[in-house]
Amino acid sequence: MRISAFYRVLTAAILAATASLAFAADGYRIVHTYPHNPQAYTQGLLYEDGYLYESTGLNGRSSLRMVDLETGRVLQRADVPEKYFAEGLASWGSTLIQLTWQSHIAFVYDRFSFRILHTFSYDGEGWGLTQDGKNLILSDGTATLRFFDPRTFREVRNIVVKDHGSQVTQLNELEYVHGEIYANVWHTDRIARISPSSGRVLGWIDLAGLLPENQRSDPEAVLNGIAWDSAHDRLFVTGKLWPRLFEIEIVPEKAKLVPAHHTK
Repeated sequence: MRISAFYRVLTAAILAATASLAFAADGYRIVHTYPHNPQAYTQGLLYEDGYLYESTGLNGRSSLRMVDLETGRVLQRADVPEKYFAEGLASWGSTLIQLTWQSHIAFVYDRFSFRILHTFSYDGEGWGLTQDGKNLILSDGTATLRFFDPRTFREVRNIVVKDHGSQVTQLNELEYVHGEIYANVWHTDRIARISPSSGRVLGWIDLAGLLPENQRSDPEAVLNGIAWDSAHDRLFVTGKLWPRLFEIEIVPEKAKLVPAHHTK
């Protein structure tokens, strides 16, 4: 089976699975559109002190970046050694923590100089990473989210994510928003809103149509990147190899009387 055909089959299967789990989903309005580097294979995204920080993946193309929101210009960059495939990204104090996919290694950087301070190891794969003010929260492509002490990097607990009793797998990039964990579900246009205490899916956000299929350059140009500006309550989303980053406003499912895809 050709790779592109394989991904079409995989995407259809994942969409069917998530559709059966979710009875309804919130929609969105586009508040603002920003440029995004279409060569950036976005694996982790966060907003801190007025800047976007981004982890990009693929062997030989992985990097850590500080990006100007308004222009999409990369202001600072550290390339990751070719043998590593970079993944999720989170901030902790004055540091940035970047996962790798299958190398079981995370890099801890000084946020200002991008100098690597140290590394730590973990079991399993690394996909997405965020933090709740107390622990780092890691996804590994399964239905399990693991919580780590950011000082010792010891796993302290985990939750299994379920929607109406069924496990939700393929959890990818993460962000902690208003006391909930937002998680991209790989190869879908949906974000799960997850209770950090129980793992229960509290709701879904359906971002279908945000970047039309004819503007996606690759089968892997999928939604993957959530950043929250906590100071101004702004939510940003993008995807791997997407030419744009979007500030969006969530439209509750019951309020979807106005067309969701609306630019102001």
